Amino acid sequence: MSYLEDLFSVSGKTALVTGAATGIGRMAATALMQGGATVLIASRKGHDCAQAAEELNALGTKGRADGFGGDVSTEEGIAALVAEVRKRTDKLDILFNNAGVSWGAELSEFPYSGWAKVLNVNVTGLFHLTRELLPELERAASDDDPARIVNLGSVMGTQPMADGAYSYTASKAAVHHLTRTLAIEFAGRRITVNAFAPGPFQSRMTAFATASDEQAAHVGSRVPLGRIGAPSDIAGATLYLCSKAGSYVTGAIVPIDGGQSVQHGMSLFKE
Repeated sequence: MSYLEDLFSVSGKTALVTGAATGIGRMAATALMQGGATVLIASRKGHDCAQAAEELNALGTKGRADGFGGDVSTEEGIAALVAEVRKRTDKLDILFNNAGVSWGAELSEFPYSGWAKVLNVNVTGLFHLTRELLPELERAASDDDPARIVNLGSVMGTQPMADGAYSYTASKAAVHHLTRTLAIEFAGRRITVNAFAPGPFQSRMTAFATASDEQAAHVGSRVPLGRIGAPSDIAGATLYLCSKAGSYVTGAIVPIDGGQSVQHGMSLFKE
């Protein structure tokens, strides 16, 4: 194995990626498979996950995928998902908490239910699934090679903007803070906890604005680097945090956003 392969390999590791049938979750799952990991893909739509796993296995990567249903929006759903994971493995090297939902409405019309649904999945479900899988994560953890947790945050959890998605932006800010909280609590267990804070990527959630190349280019024109995110952007960050390369990183909120997290409209002296 070459120096670079050894540094960024996840060969032999087992990962769970929630919400991985499409979008950023699928990008991360694909990267982990390319790196040699066995990837468990779970979401509410079990058929979609099974199909995604079949398509990923057909790529002929070093790793393999196993897709099945899993719902993190309820306590019962989390218990069922944990049981499915335990049928397949007794240790978990990587937990990628990607599953999430959003809700958009004008301020004057934003419904009470739009908060409960989003917070239940994006924050409550993330926390409880993580806690329930701690035994599996601890079995995989060591001083030299910690177990890894990656939470999906958002640039909207970093920047004070809502664009009508009030509960979503609040939930992602909560994910970022919870990431830092758990990072220090889990350090003694040799488990790292980090989060991605992506900007715009093509996904089912952003399809209303990025589905076509023209739409994607329009959204990308608002990003300092001039484009929306690509699968390789998620892949690189995923392999970094989950391999030997990222074993000393914990509590980080990684901005994969083309500069949006430092974008501002202020100017003190220049016109």
